[in-house]
Amino acid sequence: MSHDVAGKPRHRVVVIGSGFGGLFGTQALKRADVDITLIAKTTHHLFQPLLYQVATGILSEGEIAPATREVLARQKNVRVLLGNVTHIDLEARTVTSKVLDRETVTPYDSLLVAAGAGQSYFGNDQFAQFAPGMKSIDDALELRGRIFSSFEWAELASTPKEIDRLMTFVVVGAGPTGVEMAGQIAELSRRTLRRDFRRIDTSRARIILLDAAPQVLPAFGDQLGTKAAKRLAEIGVEVQLGAMVTNVDATGIDVVDSDGTKRRIEAVTKVWAAGVQASELGAQLAEQSGATIDRAGRVLVNDDLTLPGHAEVFVVGDMAALKGYPGVAQVAIQGARYAADRITRRLSGTAPSGPFEYHDKGSMATISRFSAVASIGKAHFTGFIAWMLWLAVHLVYIIGFKHRLTTLLHWSVSFLGRGRSERTVTEQQVFARTAIDQLGSGYAPTLPRVPADNKQPSQSVAQAREEAGRTL
Repeated sequence: MSHDVAGKPRHRVVVIGSGFGGLFGTQALKRADVDITLIAKTTHHLFQPLLYQVATGILSEGEIAPATREVLARQKNVRVLLGNVTHIDLEARTVTSKVLDRETVTPYDSLLVAAGAGQSYFGNDQFAQFAPGMKSIDDALELRGRIFSSFEWAELASTPKEIDRLMTFVVVGAGPTGVEMAGQIAELSRRTLRRDFRRIDTSRARIILLDAAPQVLPAFGDQLGTKAAKRLAEIGVEVQLGAMVTNVDATGIDVVDSDGTKRRIEAVTKVWAAGVQASELGAQLAEQSGATIDRAGRVLVNDDLTLPGHAEVFVVGDMAALKGYPGVAQVAIQGARYAADRITRRLSGTAPSGPFEYHDKGSMATISRFSAVASIGKAHFTGFIAWMLWLAVHLVYIIGFKHRLTTLLHWSVSFLGRGRSERTVTEQQVFARTAIDQLGSGYAPTLPRVPADNKQPSQSVAQAREEAGRTL
């Protein structure tokens, strides 16, 4: 990949993460005279806003998570590496990543850190065992297994209390993800499944949306939040605000209301959609550079998105704290493109652009089919118009024509009809994460190898061809 000009290697850019920031930043450097190495712990680019549709059987995981290599296949200045970044050495300018038991060290001249964020349980990580978050394909598939399996188990239950426990679904967090998830579980129980069972009436399922805050969708303002809460109630979702979760276990959830009342909700299926925590890499960067991190683990960056004291390191998306910008996809996309432009200008000797400014393109959330809320500038939309806007915007940002087409077909099946094309679930989806956790920290899968594999890796095909061409 690397091309020498008068014996000088090209500028090396390492990008950490294949989410919105990592992918769009990499694509923005397509025509730059640089060699890019994108390192990500998954093989796909995840369109996270549609994870809840994978969890509720509307879309398959492939439609919202195309292979990163496929997306970047035509961009010749990029190399994609699979690996979980475990260490960044700012002094040596290297990134260490690991996949299974193989460790790789990658040097850089410029670094774009877009490792994103995970779910936050606000210091109660033990809740994750019983209430999965909504941050990865694994999370969505596990939740799909739990949701659909709960109805199957309820069909086999022997007592009314057991049926009620299995047919009660609690979603914690009344932000966009929680609202969308609760709305789709309600539609699933009342439209899709209501004719499929003989002993249970799925339309009697209880869907509860919990939040310690006093409002649904607080970032959307009072008016849209109130309308969203009203629509949720109309489709059968119980909205319980001012309710703080104090404990979660296999069969239920304990909460304390704003008046101090303690109560328990019996429910086997819980979804955690409250709070995010930035990647642990943020703390590493802060420790080495002297930068500050906020409560969510985000790095307080300079106005040009660089790490204080390190102009060669850019931090974008959910990992960066700047001017109170929200942790949404557009902030990551715009920030990554800005960072790519700064790198390009620096290499060409062009004057740098001004400080990074986020241009808010609005916020949207679906509630049910044909119903959504949208805030675009000073304009507010609700109902069918907002829902159509939501469809159009999300369809545009899905990567690839093929994925857009299949997504549109699945939406037609689910929203115009009653079907869900992705209802297949397995025991492995439901229990694999817990089973791996029970193996303990001593469990570490390894790559199958023979002794000769420990030697230095041989040349790549591209390197061999390049050297052969020089010889000729």
